Parts: sequence; structure tokens; C-alpha cells
Amino acid sequence: MSIYSFCVFFSGVSFLGYGISYFVGTQMKNEFKRFQLEKLGLLVIVLEILGAGGLLVGYWYSKPLLLVASGGLAVLMLLGLLVRMRLKDSLWISLPAFFYMVLNGYIFYLGSNQ
Repeated sequence: MSIYSFCVFFSGVSFLGYGISYFVGTQMKNEFKRFQLEKLGLLVIVLEILGAGGLLVGYWYSKPLLLVASGGLAVLMLLGLLVRMRLKDSLWISLPAFFYMVLNGYIFYLGSNQ
């Protein structure tokens, strides 16, 4: 498995798990309340699940879908990072948003250059 493939699958499965956790627990919903974005919580989670599906399906069948999904997830994580900065969250707490922003930017970059 190439690094590119690993990155696509890692990101796709991560976002799928993250999205599912919103529906099976309360921690994610509480985070959106803390962000003062509880009205947008469901939309964000749906976008993340769609992004995860776009990565996984796009890897095999549609490069444009993979590019839209990875670019969309990178932008979503940039926005998440900005929210965390606005709340003055620590670097440690903000690190996952930064990591997934960079990871999906990397997927987008590699995918657009293949």
C-alpha cells in the first residue's frame, strides 16, 4: 500500500468514525455547544461523513470526487481550527484539526498531480 493510499483510507475511516460518534454519544454534541455552533453540528457531521465517503469511493472510481472530498475536508478542518483558535484552545487540543487539515490538503495535492 502506498503512502497516498494509506492517507486516503486513514482519513476516510477517521471521518466516518468521527461522524458516527456524533450519533451514538453526547461528547460530540457537547463540543458543538462549547463552540457555540450547536445549530450547525448536524450539517458539519453530514459534511464529514460525505467527505469520508467521497474519499473512499473516489479513490477507486472518481478522481474528481476524491479531490472535492479531500479539498472540502481540508477547508472544514481549517474552519474547525479557526473556531478552536477563537476559543483559545491549547495547541494540543487544536492539533487534530490541524493534522487532518494538512492530511487532506496533502491528499488533494497528490490527487491533483496524478
